[in-house]
Amino acid sequence: MSIQYSDTRQVFTLHTERTTYQMKIGSYGYLMHLYYGEKIEDEDTDYLITYYDRGFSPNPNEAGNDRTFSLDAIPQEYSSCGVGDYRISSMEVRNGDGSRIFSGKYAGHRIYKGKYTLEGLPHIWENDGDTVDTLEIDLKDMVSGVKVTLLYSVFEEKDVIARSVKVTNEGQEEVKLNRVMSMNLDFTESDFDFIHFDGRHTMEREIHRCPLNFGIQSVGSCRGTSSHQHNPFTILCKKNAQEDYGECYGFSFVYSGNFICEVEKDQYDQTRVAMGIHPQQFRWMLSPGETFTVPETVMAYSDQGLTGLSHIYHDIFRDNLCRSKFVHQPRPVLINSWEAVYFDFNHAKLMEIAKAAKDLGVDLFVLDDGWFGNRNNDSVSLGDWTENKEKLPRGLAGLAEDLKKEGLKFGLWLEPEMISENSRLYEEHPDWCLHVPGRPVTRGRYQLVLDLSRKDVCDYIVKFIEDILGRADISYIKWDMNRSISDVWSSAADSEHQGETGHKYVLGLYDILERVTSAFPDVLFEGCSGGGGRFDPGMLYYHPQIWCSDNTDALNRLKIQYGTSFGYPISTMGSHVSVCPNHQTGRVVPFKTRGVVAMSGTYGYELDISKMTPEERKECRKMTEDYRKYQKLIFEGDYYRLSNPHNCHGIVAWAFVSKDKQEALVNIVLTDKEANDAQRYVKIRGLDSDAYYYVEGNDRMMSGQLLRRVGIPVPGSMKEYEALQFKLVRQ
Repeated sequence: MSIQYSDTRQVFTLHTERTTYQMKIGSYGYLMHLYYGEKIEDEDTDYLITYYDRGFSPNPNEAGNDRTFSLDAIPQEYSSCGVGDYRISSMEVRNGDGSRIFSGKYAGHRIYKGKYTLEGLPHIWENDGDTVDTLEIDLKDMVSGVKVTLLYSVFEEKDVIARSVKVTNEGQEEVKLNRVMSMNLDFTESDFDFIHFDGRHTMEREIHRCPLNFGIQSVGSCRGTSSHQHNPFTILCKKNAQEDYGECYGFSFVYSGNFICEVEKDQYDQTRVAMGIHPQQFRWMLSPGETFTVPETVMAYSDQGLTGLSHIYHDIFRDNLCRSKFVHQPRPVLINSWEAVYFDFNHAKLMEIAKAAKDLGVDLFVLDDGWFGNRNNDSVSLGDWTENKEKLPRGLAGLAEDLKKEGLKFGLWLEPEMISENSRLYEEHPDWCLHVPGRPVTRGRYQLVLDLSRKDVCDYIVKFIEDILGRADISYIKWDMNRSISDVWSSAADSEHQGETGHKYVLGLYDILERVTSAFPDVLFEGCSGGGGRFDPGMLYYHPQIWCSDNTDALNRLKIQYGTSFGYPISTMGSHVSVCPNHQTGRVVPFKTRGVVAMSGTYGYELDISKMTPEERKECRKMTEDYRKYQKLIFEGDYYRLSNPHNCHGIVAWAFVSKDKQEALVNIVLTDKEANDAQRYVKIRGLDSDAYYYVEGNDRMMSGQLLRRVGIPVPGSMKEYEALQFKLVRQ
């Protein structure tokens, strides 16, 4: 098995193909972390933990007069609270006597084959052919009776360890969880950089890398979703780590609500990483006998740099997280109505766009916002999910029928979690929205948020979606969510349980998605939250693709998709060609460049094709054909970032290389052009150094070694914002 336990040494060893993770039941029953990194065989690393008399670092009672043993200095597997460790706490519990102490000691373990499951929560799962073993370790506070079960599932071939925690109240009094982390990881060193992915609406997941300093550095979200501002994926890497070399540790939280990732460099140059539900506005009541399950963190280590780490996450999320039948199938090329018509459309106008799109090779027509109730602007009718018969006299079914006659599939936009105050639903159920009685509501995009912590609200949402999908031939749903959550208070809970509302909202959302996607497995679901405001592993469990950003400007998308690629497969990124001048930036970019950038994702269009020039229509048809030709390589191949768009010296380049290294697709965009410019080169990684490749368009053979070490010249004839795309084929 990939998990071993030495009863004599009391050491747990977890092996993947390339990594080792070790921990030990130490003195007085405390579980100590030993090592995580490059694989080591048949050796213990407990010698790494040293013991000294540390001033102002107290000693547990069990240590007696041994002043060398302090929880404030020893690397722990799941840190305690209130008993002498002043670093980041893994858990804060308010006990029945009012104290906020948790002191967990080893109380047993189990090792078994297969992956643990988390009821009601998304998680990576065991696929056919995977070797997966699971370790459960119980830590118990013998005074309060609170038991923490640490879960570890080892995906041996995938070089991944999944971690979660279950907290069970085995005491006699109710306790309150104020903080609970999914994982804790201690290092005996601190020579790291902290990488996280931050941004804002329309500029999501921009990479930020900063040295680890003394104290706590953290990223997180209290917006009710994983958010545009931060992403629940972070990296800890050695300072010398680059794309193709250096040690990197990844932490990805499989959750779609409030989260936090904290990294602390302590007084002894040690490092602690913790990730879990954000403690702000969180409190969970745990009665005797009840268990709380924490969402999962997926950990990975690579000594092959940031690219190696990305490949691990791309493979595990594509193969062991996304459950949709469409994951390994060709995705339809779609046209979305939003940027073409916004709210101003009718049946005839939609069909005009659809017919033009079909002529250019599009497979799927998506009707965006504005088709229901009195929805002529974004201030009304959310919650009233019946067709606007003035716009659609024959309803959704009639539109779907006419599209089918033209050879097109039909897709639809929904925003199920929201409600307009100007709606029939609000008139009938004002208590169904999140709000605090006696306080004025906070609006976002003129809308309020439905209370998904309530079962009746969840049942209502499932029912209307089932009705819509049942009465029209719909093959695609764009699931949107256009505001952050505030006024977190539920009319279905008493004052003592209001701290549970935020997490219960996310659990309600997962319940809805589970029921709907299971009932309609032939429908392709795409997630969206004002674009990329909820681009996280939790949503990928239900949606195999997510609209990457509402920003469709090709130059901005180079940065957005670059940052997203560090932790998420290319096949999950919704990316479309839009009109120019771009509606977000006003920038004018050549059609081919827009197509090449959009091709690094699930390809589609956000424009009025009926207004395109003959030349643009010709280019559009060619780009659609190329996307179909290259889609399998783009979705299933290994992705290589060949330059950094934040520091690219005018060239942004990336490549897709097939797993067998037989072919590659290279993409280059010239983002800055100067007169009498210097010659620029692109070095292509990921190829077989000993093999020769035919370079399409260059009409010559070059070795993989030459392409990697020396590269190819970027044509001096390229103009600013132009793109170059070519294929390499092994000979």
